[in-house]
Amino acid sequence: MDGQIIRAEYSDIMQKSYIDYAMSVIISRALPDVRDGLKPVQRRTLYDMYELGIRYDRPYRKCARIVGDTMGKYHPHGDSSIYEALVVMAQDFKKGQALVDGHGNFGSIEGDGAAAMRYTEARLQKITQVAFLADLDKDVVDFGPNFDETEKEPQVLPVRIPNLLVNGAEGIAVGMVTSIPTHNLGEVIDAVKAMIRNNSMTTRELMKYIKGPDFPTGGIVVNQDELLNIYETGQGKIRLRGRLEVEKVKGARERLVITEIPYTMIGANIGKFLNEVAALVETKKTTDIVDISNQSAKGGIRIVLELKKGADIERLKNLLYKKTRLEDTFGVNMLAVAQGRPETLGLRQILEHHIDFQFELATRKYRNLLDKEEKKREIQEGLIRACDVIDLIIEILRGSKSREQVKKCLVDGVTEGIRFKTEKSRKTAAKLHFTEPQADAILDMRLYKLIGLEIEVLMKEHEQTLKNIEQYTDILNNYDSMAAVIMKELDAYKKEFARPRRTSIENAEEIVLEEQKIEEMPVVFLMDRFGYVRTVDETIYERNREAADAECKYVLHCLNTDRICIFTDSGRLHLLKVADVPYGKFRDKGTPVDNLCNYNSSEESFISVMAQNDIKDTVLTFVTKQSMVKQVAGSEFDVSKRTIAATKLQEQDAVVAVHASAEQSHIVLTSKNGFFLRFPVSEIPVKKKTAVGVRGMKLAEGDEVAGVYWIEGGECPEVTVNDKKVYINKLRIGSRDSKGTKPRG
Repeated sequence: MDGQIIRAEYSDIMQKSYIDYAMSVIISRALPDVRDGLKPVQRRTLYDMYELGIRYDRPYRKCARIVGDTMGKYHPHGDSSIYEALVVMAQDFKKGQALVDGHGNFGSIEGDGAAAMRYTEARLQKITQVAFLADLDKDVVDFGPNFDETEKEPQVLPVRIPNLLVNGAEGIAVGMVTSIPTHNLGEVIDAVKAMIRNNSMTTRELMKYIKGPDFPTGGIVVNQDELLNIYETGQGKIRLRGRLEVEKVKGARERLVITEIPYTMIGANIGKFLNEVAALVETKKTTDIVDISNQSAKGGIRIVLELKKGADIERLKNLLYKKTRLEDTFGVNMLAVAQGRPETLGLRQILEHHIDFQFELATRKYRNLLDKEEKKREIQEGLIRACDVIDLIIEILRGSKSREQVKKCLVDGVTEGIRFKTEKSRKTAAKLHFTEPQADAILDMRLYKLIGLEIEVLMKEHEQTLKNIEQYTDILNNYDSMAAVIMKELDAYKKEFARPRRTSIENAEEIVLEEQKIEEMPVVFLMDRFGYVRTVDETIYERNREAADAECKYVLHCLNTDRICIFTDSGRLHLLKVADVPYGKFRDKGTPVDNLCNYNSSEESFISVMAQNDIKDTVLTFVTKQSMVKQVAGSEFDVSKRTIAATKLQEQDAVVAVHASAEQSHIVLTSKNGFFLRFPVSEIPVKKKTAVGVRGMKLAEGDEVAGVYWIEGGECPEVTVNDKKVYINKLRIGSRDSKGTKPRG
């Protein structure tokens, strides 16, 4: 076989291949179709259940059978994806209208997974059967070959309700994501009917019918004014809150009960919410909660917070909304496949696509019904005419030799070869001109049809057929008639399947959480060399002063309303509220500082720890490993952020000292190679915290600053170098940016 070499650019081939793959994921797996609101796996699963006859009024069937049949016939992407889609369609806490009736363990709102498919059973819900799969036998949608061209599957289901809005959608494709909230079936149907009557309705007018999302978990949408823009653009963020109720209990106490949660909390996030509430208690953000229990059951959500007597209910509500996921955002991106390509759609566009699809379905349905009625009329008229000349037809039958001979006589009036009793009968027979379908119906007619009552029934059926033809013709030729039929069906679905709205829509002010005022009192902050911190009362410290000073690296006298400044070698400043530090007994172990602020002991080390109130009116001196020095006004660190850059560092540099120094004090820099340089602190310029600083000591190549000492007042610190003691205050005073000396000891 002759081969042909095709030369092509590798990047072009890769680009085309990736685009083909991306479009396959987008169109065939991840995104729903705007017409039926279903992804391919959902569509194929529902159609397979329909084909298997697993209807709402029939027994349940094993999910393993449904999954296996769907995978073998229509969806060759693995059983887990099919079963997961089946489970989600059966979970009424995820869908506005569950499409599958599950029997067995199909998971829970708290994130419990469904049982294996061999244990669970399922069947179609009634709404799925009557509003999603009806009329498939009337050629209302196109069918195409399955993956191996051995079966036919519908390209879209004839869904009669705007399922994309009612059940929403979530999916991640290549480079795009869809996230559509659920809506109330009754409201959506009302909006569709209003738009059928007036196609020029604006999004604002449509929102008189569709107030906003309606999540199966209830809750409260608190940014009503932003919904118009979200529905016009198809994108935005919906703010959701859970619903809180206050219950009275014995002893003049109260409890807070969460009866509805944000839709985003379903699953594992309920457990995370309980942990968040527990953390609020542990960190003393609130002292009003004495116990928390999850009493949720099949009847609904019920999370109970037991409160102490005299608890501040309003502040606690605000704290829960602000600090936990009881208030959350639902990101909206109404992306769907429209006319074969992904498109972000607004509310009006989705309804337009749905209405166009409904008119297409109705047109194909009634055209098909009209064709059937026309054929029925033709046959009925032939039978009625045959009854009038039944004696002649019997004479033709008796005088003919074959069925074909009789049929030619009935259709074309051919009488050759047929024996007639009289010539008059032959001439009459020659005038017969039935159509072929009429002739076949006459030949297939049974003798009992000649009974008088049967003929009357035939005449009534013919009258009904004529009425049907007139009705179907009117529907096909008259927009108002077809619209009336569609709206009548929608009214029936609304009456049977609609339910009251669960999610409230309102405008609520942004939660402003006022910090709870605490009684100001002096405390002692203790931090050991391992980074464990705690605070104790001043009297406790005085009784244990010797042990505290020996065991702790930092001992700071401060107020419980103060902040602690932690300077690190990476040049960062971490701020820690004293109120967040555990307060208790002297022998308590304390809490790692990593848990209370952004400090990370695996990436940086603390160089200096000070109270913020102690430094805001002073000047701090910074010294780095590469001998860069500067002074910074302490007021620059009077900030409320948890972490800021305390200084700017050069590459491979690190902070070695941060010190609050007096104006007349001296600073001594020591290098790794044993050089000492003493000079006045006043020679160090005052700069901003964002500055690098100036050189404090000339270092030889490979040398670096190893230690920093301050001489203040009458102090006479000493250091040991090469087993020799060096008295710092006896060093000769030099000037900044000099090499320094090597003391002899």
